[in-house]
Amino acid sequence: MKFTLSWLKEHLDTSASLDEILERLTLVGLEVEGVEDKAKALAPFVVGEVLSAEKHPNADKLRVCMVTTGGAPVQVVCGAPNARAGLKTVFAAPGTVIPATGTELKIGKIRDVESRGMLCSAREMGLSEEHDGILELPADAPVGAPFADVLGLNDPVIEIAVTPNRADCLGVWGVARDLAAAGLGTLKTADVAPVTGHFDAPIKVQLAFGDTPALCPLFALRVVRGVKNGPSPEWLQAKLRAIGLRPINALVDITNFMTFDRNRPLHVFDARKVQGDLVVRRGEAGETLLALDGRTYALDDSMCVIADAKGVESIAGIMGGEESGCDADTVDVVIESALWDPINIAQSGRRLGLNSDARFRFERGIDPAFALPGLDLATRMVLDLCGGEASHMVVAGAVPDTSRTID
Repeated sequence: MKFTLSWLKEHLDTSASLDEILERLTLVGLEVEGVEDKAKALAPFVVGEVLSAEKHPNADKLRVCMVTTGGAPVQVVCGAPNARAGLKTVFAAPGTVIPATGTELKIGKIRDVESRGMLCSAREMGLSEEHDGILELPADAPVGAPFADVLGLNDPVIEIAVTPNRADCLGVWGVARDLAAAGLGTLKTADVAPVTGHFDAPIKVQLAFGDTPALCPLFALRVVRGVKNGPSPEWLQAKLRAIGLRPINALVDITNFMTFDRNRPLHVFDARKVQGDLVVRRGEAGETLLALDGRTYALDDSMCVIADAKGVESIAGIMGGEESGCDADTVDVVIESALWDPINIAQSGRRLGLNSDARFRFERGIDPAFALPGLDLATRMVLDLCGGEASHMVVAGAVPDTSRTID
């Protein structure tokens, strides 16, 4: 389980130092496996502005760029197709070690033209696999500023080991709650305001488990229509990148954020790709699903699935299907929040050889009381980041009563 220090402090009001937090985490049984301070590793990289980008005299696909980091311009030969005048990007001076390769930059000649540095891609920086071009920074990024500061990478990333009996700490809020209970600060209010629905959802849901209702005691959804599914805001992308996740689009990023922030796995369907109502049931022999990981899985009646009129759309509690996934053209979306039997999820995942962040949490057990507030919180994020209008909530089943009386 990974999170940044600033992310933790969004839920925990504390003046404790990083070292004090690390010590207390271990004392409460959340062993610290490591702390990554990217700002130190990225210290040599600064914001550079491309002043000019001219065609290389001896190579059609190369450009000769003049770059400033606040002092005298330097010449850099670059092969990125997006290198252009006015671009703010990442500059590495000679002597800098490139994270992805471990090589030290030297002054050299590329096709007989001297190059005194490097303009870097995300892959070269070790940030992602993106290497179609050099990094493009915001236009207002200060020239010469540390790159880590501009992209919010000056935030230590903490990794803890969470034992199977501590599923409550598979979200940042749960970790903050544990630290507050241990006397290291105060837990910030986590009340979720209900979202007001403005129309009846055009998609309903039925639980069809016969005499085994415990496989899915609760399934709730909302439809949000009129969304714009573009890139998520930089603050959200930065959080996901910091813990090793690749930002996809706003809708998917919201569900990933909910998984790691509040330990509430959710799934989003493109509502226009769903035919008819949803039925939550056992799978059937011969059914298959092309999942979001690009693999096709053979299903059987030991597994729970979410299906519509045309067939299975999701392997319940584990992974959604490619055909009903959200993309840049998504306008109407179904957000679902459910409770699943932990043992069944674990068995289904092993049988399929399929791991996911959702499975990891559901098979350990999550807070049933947060299923409906979690749906409201995710809906609010969709409305804030993607716009649109939300339906009334559709609920099948009920939240199990997990309260206990201690004499």
